[in-house]
Amino acid sequence: MDQNLFNEICLKQLTLSGVNEDETVAVLTRGEERAEYAAAFMWAAQKLGAATFHLRLPPPASASGAWAVGDSGLGANPRAVEALKSVDMLVDCTFLLFSPEQFAIQAAGTRILTAVEPAPLLARLMPTKELRERVEVGAELLAKARSMRITSPHGTDVTYRLGVYPTMSEYGYTDQPGRWDHWPAAFVFTGGADDGVDGKIVLAPGDVLLPFNTYVQTPVEIIVEAGFIRDIRGTAGTTGLDADLLTSYIESFDDPRGYGMSHVGWGLDERAHWHGLTRFSGGMGMELRSFYGNVMFSIGPNNELGGPNDTACHFDIPMRGCSLYLDDELIVDAGELTVPEMRPTGGR
Repeated sequence: MDQNLFNEICLKQLTLSGVNEDETVAVLTRGEERAEYAAAFMWAAQKLGAATFHLRLPPPASASGAWAVGDSGLGANPRAVEALKSVDMLVDCTFLLFSPEQFAIQAAGTRILTAVEPAPLLARLMPTKELRERVEVGAELLAKARSMRITSPHGTDVTYRLGVYPTMSEYGYTDQPGRWDHWPAAFVFTGGADDGVDGKIVLAPGDVLLPFNTYVQTPVEIIVEAGFIRDIRGTAGTTGLDADLLTSYIESFDDPRGYGMSHVGWGLDERAHWHGLTRFSGGMGMELRSFYGNVMFSIGPNNELGGPNDTACHFDIPMRGCSLYLDDELIVDAGELTVPEMRPTGGR
């Protein structure tokens, strides 16, 4: 994308995020990655009259080939953490989520925006106030619920006991002290009680495995008891390839907590495409987390919700065509939202 155009979309983003002349905005990158992002965000911050600086960390010493969440690169650099705690807004171009350093920065009142997706996707899925309102309707409903049930025509029937962990919303910008968001994003989620998720989840072809950034090719049956996955297997008559890959990846972390059930929720952005992985390389698959009517469950850490599981093994799995009930009220009906206030103005 042309740098001038990228500058302008970053200006729109920081305007939505409430940046003003009384604030300081920091941009965090790692190695040579996303230098153009840092330049654009600092240009935008200056246009809004804010003070700004760029903190660039060294690249990782080695690459394991696995997406190990929670390693921010800041763990051995307390001075850098203190610098980021002192600013009003941090634009995170590295992915700090699940790290103790991010939690410390948020606790100091710094609001954080993660931006790691390809620039054309950031432009197409620019957040809006109308989308925020619809996401917040969903968050209000989810926060009141004490149970969630997910079903699908493929055999999914799993229940989450809610009320232990807070509800979180993502709508792509952040204007409140201490709040984190991710650009682009449009979904709501919470976590089940640590021992309160039970049932069967059946992944069907076309569901999404993140961070593999691939689509499921062969059906997978996942048996969950008391908040932990007890079995992962292919369905009868299939090769079981996706089940084997999922199991092998989790086992590579040598951490049984990688089988824990993490957050769960649904997507609300009608502009996000299920087929998005076919269009963009790089990034973290945020479009797939946000597409309208997807139901996404996650495996691994729940420390972002205040839970005890801080394993480095993490999966987000958006599914199509599911139904989701809150306290027996149908909220997502085979991939369609039932609550009028969560639907886009004018329909899809």
